[in-house]
Amino acid sequence: MVLRLKLSTVWMAIGLSTAILFTGCADSNYDPTKDWSVDKLYNEAKDEMAAGGYDKAIGLYEKLEGRAAGTALAQQAQLDKAWAQFKTNEPVQAVATLDRFIKLHPASPAMDYALYLKGLVNFNDNLGFMSSVAEQDLAERDPKQAKESFEAFRELVLRFPSSKYAEDARLRMAFIKNSLARSDVHVARFYFQRGAYVAAINRAQTTVQEYRDVPAVEEALFIMVQSYDKLGLVQLRDDTKRVLETSYPNTLFLYPERAVTKKLWWKF
Repeated sequence: MVLRLKLSTVWMAIGLSTAILFTGCADSNYDPTKDWSVDKLYNEAKDEMAAGGYDKAIGLYEKLEGRAAGTALAQQAQLDKAWAQFKTNEPVQAVATLDRFIKLHPASPAMDYALYLKGLVNFNDNLGFMSSVAEQDLAERDPKQAKESFEAFRELVLRFPSSKYAEDARLRMAFIKNSLARSDVHVARFYFQRGAYVAAINRAQTTVQEYRDVPAVEEALFIMVQSYDKLGLVQLRDDTKRVLETSYPNTLFLYPERAVTKKLWWKF
C-alpha cells in the first residue's frame, strides 16, 4: 500500500512538471500582437520610437512589414526600421534594410529620404563635426564609409535636386569631399615624414587632380614643394611653388610668419 502511494505521488509530480513545461512553451510562443490591426502595430511602433525603445520598435516594424506587405504602410515600416537600427548603432543592418527598400521600391515617393538616410548612416557625423574636440575626423579613418556616404548623397542630389533633403546632402558632400582629400594628404604626409618622397608626391598629386576645389589641396601642393626640394628637382619645386602661391596667396605653409596669434577666449 505504501509503495503504491509513493508511485502515484511520483507520477503526479511528473505530470505536474510536464504540464508546467508545456505551459511555459506555450507562453514563450504567445504573440500579444497577433490580433492587432496594422494601424495599431504602426502606432505602437511609433510610440516605442518616441520613447527611445528602438529595439522593441524594430520588432514591431518587422511584424508590420509582413502583415501589411505590398502597402505603403509596409514601405514606411521599412524606412522607420532603418532609422531605429541606425539609432541602436547597427549601421550594417540599417544599410541592408535601406538597400532592400531601394531595390524593391524604385518608384517610391520616399526614395529621396531612403537615399538621404543611407548617406546619413555612413556619414558618421559625430567624428566629423566633433573633430575639433576628438582630434580625429574622417580623414584619419578608413575612407570606405565616407565614399559610400558621398555616393548616396550624390544620387539623391542628381535624381531629386528639389528634394527637401538635397541642400543638406550637398553640404555633407562638400564636407566628405574635403575629408577624402585630407585622407590622401594624411597619407602623403606620412610618406614624406619617412623619406618616401616619390610616394608623397604621387599621393599629393592625386589630391590636386581629383579634389581641385577643396581646402586640403593647399597642403597637398606644399607637400609636393617639399618633396621636390628633397629630391633636388628645383624646376618642379619652383613651378609647384608658383601654383601654390597663385592659388593660395595668403598661404601659411610657405609663410608661417604671417600667422596672427589669437588669444583664446577661455584664457585670460
